[in-house]
Amino acid sequence: MENNTTNHSRRSFLKSSLLAGGGLMIHFSGLAKFNFDGKTTGVNGSEEWSEVTGYIKITPDNLIKILNPNPEFGQNVMTSLPMIIAEELDVDWQKIMVEMGPHNNLKLGPQFTGGSNSVRMYWKPLREAGAAARNMLMQAAAQTWGVPIEEITTKAGTLYHEKSGKSGTYGSFASKASAIAIPKGVKLKDIKSFNTVRNSKKNVEGVKIVTGKPLFGMDYKQDGMLVAMIEHPHAFGMKLKSFDATDTLKMPGIKDVFSIKMFEDNYEQAGFDTRTFNDLLVVVGNTTWQVMNARKKLKVTWEPISEHKETIAGFRGKNEVTIPAGLESSTTQLAKMAQMAKQPAKQLRKDGDPETAFKNAAHILERTYTAPFLAHNCMEPMNFFAHVTDDKALLVGPHQAPGWIEPTVSKILNLPADKIDIQMARMGGGFGLRAYGHYVIEAALISKKVKAPIKLVYSREDDMTYGIYRPMYTATYRAALDANKNLIAFHVKGGGIPENAVHPNRFPAGTVDNYLAEGWEIPSNITIGAFRAPGSNFNAASEQSFLDELAEFMGKDPIDFRLELLKRGKENPVGKNNEYDADRYAGVLKLVKEKSGWNAAENKKYSRGVAAYFCHNSYAAHVVDMVKKDGQPYVERVFSALDCGVVINPDAAINMVQGAVVDGIGNALYGGLTHKDGAAEQNNFNRYRMIRMKEAPKKIEVHFVENDIDPTGLGEPPFPPVFGAVANALHKNMGKRFYNQPFSKDFTAKG
Repeated sequence: MENNTTNHSRRSFLKSSLLAGGGLMIHFSGLAKFNFDGKTTGVNGSEEWSEVTGYIKITPDNLIKILNPNPEFGQNVMTSLPMIIAEELDVDWQKIMVEMGPHNNLKLGPQFTGGSNSVRMYWKPLREAGAAARNMLMQAAAQTWGVPIEEITTKAGTLYHEKSGKSGTYGSFASKASAIAIPKGVKLKDIKSFNTVRNSKKNVEGVKIVTGKPLFGMDYKQDGMLVAMIEHPHAFGMKLKSFDATDTLKMPGIKDVFSIKMFEDNYEQAGFDTRTFNDLLVVVGNTTWQVMNARKKLKVTWEPISEHKETIAGFRGKNEVTIPAGLESSTTQLAKMAQMAKQPAKQLRKDGDPETAFKNAAHILERTYTAPFLAHNCMEPMNFFAHVTDDKALLVGPHQAPGWIEPTVSKILNLPADKIDIQMARMGGGFGLRAYGHYVIEAALISKKVKAPIKLVYSREDDMTYGIYRPMYTATYRAALDANKNLIAFHVKGGGIPENAVHPNRFPAGTVDNYLAEGWEIPSNITIGAFRAPGSNFNAASEQSFLDELAEFMGKDPIDFRLELLKRGKENPVGKNNEYDADRYAGVLKLVKEKSGWNAAENKKYSRGVAAYFCHNSYAAHVVDMVKKDGQPYVERVFSALDCGVVINPDAAINMVQGAVVDGIGNALYGGLTHKDGAAEQNNFNRYRMIRMKEAPKKIEVHFVENDIDPTGLGEPPFPPVFGAVANALHKNMGKRFYNQPFSKDFTAKG
């Protein structure tokens, strides 16, 4: 299969769609409506589709090109999303060309990569687009041959009329099909008849990736481009007071040094805006090396910030956030959380009478768990290209949510959205961090200031100390049992800096008569944000660890105990707001129990830990097999079971789960970022412990529950239960329970 990746401006995108040659281009309708209201246009026509979410282009020589609408950062949507179209279009995948679409939120929908939403969000509209295109081609053939459309069949990009023996390629009917109105309500294929979807396809950019072709933001260059880097305060809770750039400006290749302000006072931030450091000091020069060296010559004076409030217009409405003054340290933060945990908290859910149940309990099990800030540590540090003039802006780089950053850029630059061209580069990792727009805005403001094209580049230290971390969390779990050790009440009280991770309506809510969930928060000037399966990654770790210990206290097998609770959740659920499907949840536990040989004698040599979790509409379970290696615990094998509905591209899906497993093991055992007087104590990989190649499992066996449910997400769900499975395996391997992440800090010495 041929694969082309191009960057188009909106104008050039429309022009390229109107090339001579008499082909067919299909723009398919707005994601917000999931329908096909609009008109078709031949390549010689003048009308355009509205609300485009993608397009199919067919030339007379039967070249078929599919546009991928969503940003790509390794989850392989550039392959999986076009596969959905190709399935309904009924074409030979090997003859498809795939292109990365331009940013155009009016035509291509939200174009958001995150929340495990890419496939789930585009599943129906992309199927409809492919089916509509196929139907139009069939109509064109029927009209040409003078036969009923019901007698037309298709196979691999060719149309057939068996009675007359006539046939023709899609390309031969593309021009005529372009004059046919797009049909609505076209019947989609039976999922069981799929031959593209559910069959593994190689990454369409695989060859380019392994041969080092320029795909990423760091690769992007333009003639006359300057390089910019930012000097931000050394600590959270500080801001720029003054600077002396005399020595910096004497360094080779340096063009300018200046300060800029991200947001004006009282600016109402959007959900993915961030206010980590508002006043920034910028160094601009010819090369990255020159700028890095010159930046060291700056003489800067910082001063403390004052406590203030900011308004965030997020996804759940406007919210006023307190930004406290002061320099925060991890030791004092942990002490504050411990004190806060003893105080009354906000009730998030209550079933039955948990207070009385605990008062009358024969046994009470109580455990507290903590987790530190985590840095995203994308392999490609933040970067973005910008060329801003008085009347337009070109922005090129890696970003998860171009449609959501565009309104902010428009306000900051005072340019209408149609004058802002955002082009998407492949991302070298994202994990939630690249959904935020700080580095895009910074690049745009710097370019506007210097009146030249610039590439903003973060060093690893810049990236790691800038914030937008996974929050610090803590949670206390309590279980009340009667004299026979039957579970009669369950209580979770969670908090964090600056948010809690409690999901009150998830398992085991709905399975216990008396249930209480509470939450609390402590404001912070350290910026936090989405981190692969936000909130869920800690909630799963603590909840699944506690359930294991509870099962042990009750004398029950940990998988059987979970299945027992889920049976109650299915047959006689408590409450009405339970988010999960008990059958699907139990399904992944049963599958991983079977595939791992949970009770098999040959597996007794392993320290086995299990965990399961529901988030982002999907279900995941893992069995971790741990051994001792050089006197230290080592995860040798992992068995994974997932229920994410229809799996588009099995090999790619397996790869994604395997990546989540390795990522989860690394973060559970080693990940952690601490602060002292507002300054991050880990600013590079020599201080921030990442999992090593030799520490990755030798085997990660992935299994999917087979069903015909529409896809429900895969990027994030496998990640959270890894933490709990590792903790539960550690208990058996080390002979003690682990309550504080990262777990390795509590390991005994070697031997």
